[in-house]
Amino acid sequence: LKVLSEITTEEESRLSSGLGELDRVLGGGMVAGSAILISGNPGAGKSTLLLQVLCGVLTKGVMLYVTGEESLSQVAARAQRLKLDTNKIMVMAETNVEMILSSWSQSKPSICVIDSIQAMHTNLTDSAPGSITQVRESAAALIRHAKQTSTILIMVGHVTKDGNLAGPRILEHMIDTFIMFDEQYDSRYRTLRSSKNRFGAINEVGIFAMAPDGMREVSNPSAIFLSRGEQISPGSVVMVVYEGSRPLLVEAQALVDESVLGNPRRVSVGFELNRLAMLLAVLHRHGGLHVADQDVFVNAV
Repeated sequence: LKVLSEITTEEESRLSSGLGELDRVLGGGMVAGSAILISGNPGAGKSTLLLQVLCGVLTKGVMLYVTGEESLSQVAARAQRLKLDTNKIMVMAETNVEMILSSWSQSKPSICVIDSIQAMHTNLTDSAPGSITQVRESAAALIRHAKQTSTILIMVGHVTKDGNLAGPRILEHMIDTFIMFDEQYDSRYRTLRSSKNRFGAINEVGIFAMAPDGMREVSNPSAIFLSRGEQISPGSVVMVVYEGSRPLLVEAQALVDESVLGNPRRVSVGFELNRLAMLLAVLHRHGGLHVADQDVFVNAV
């Protein structure tokens, strides 16, 4: 036992991922011995992003990439397509946690990526891979080894059809940082958001663009939220919103037209429908704007 006042506090040493947008979400970089969980829809680019991180991180140590869902040839083909330097990456196709920990102890990597945690299984339980017990016990063993060896552990997690993290809820309590990889349908842009971070803020957002050569950082995110031309058009306004420490310019578009229906339509894209109803009520009560017989369309670019 120690008295809390006698314990010295030191700032955690962080390792840059080589991607400024990811470092922003992580709070400045990856902390040694931390467990990071990245989740997102299939095809969002999680494996691509992590492979870029392993190849671009500034460290002299080796990297360990464990795939439980792809073959080694598939991983190599992706790295070749992205034109990455893979000389310092050790790869293995394995789902048994005990085998992974044995190779982990021998290679002593700086970063270990598990793709994905739902594919792993341990001999400590007889449950099927992907079950609540297997995910919990496998993650606990991997996190324990990462803490003991001061290795950065990055795990990929599946999502349910509702967009939530698959597996037991305790998994979110066990890890240090939880990052969600979001994508919009028919869009090449991806956003990173952190809902839990023991080493930084959780309100930062990172933005990437999916390109043929992998994930590219978006240096000016405001440009993708604007579609205005040089000539100002009615029904369009640009506003500033803050995402963490980053100001973003966002364009909102509105159209009001006479309705031919008994019940006028209220259509909202990228904007909360209940908030739209409240704003229309305020405009009617305090602004004298009568829209009860008008169709209202609002779009956030």
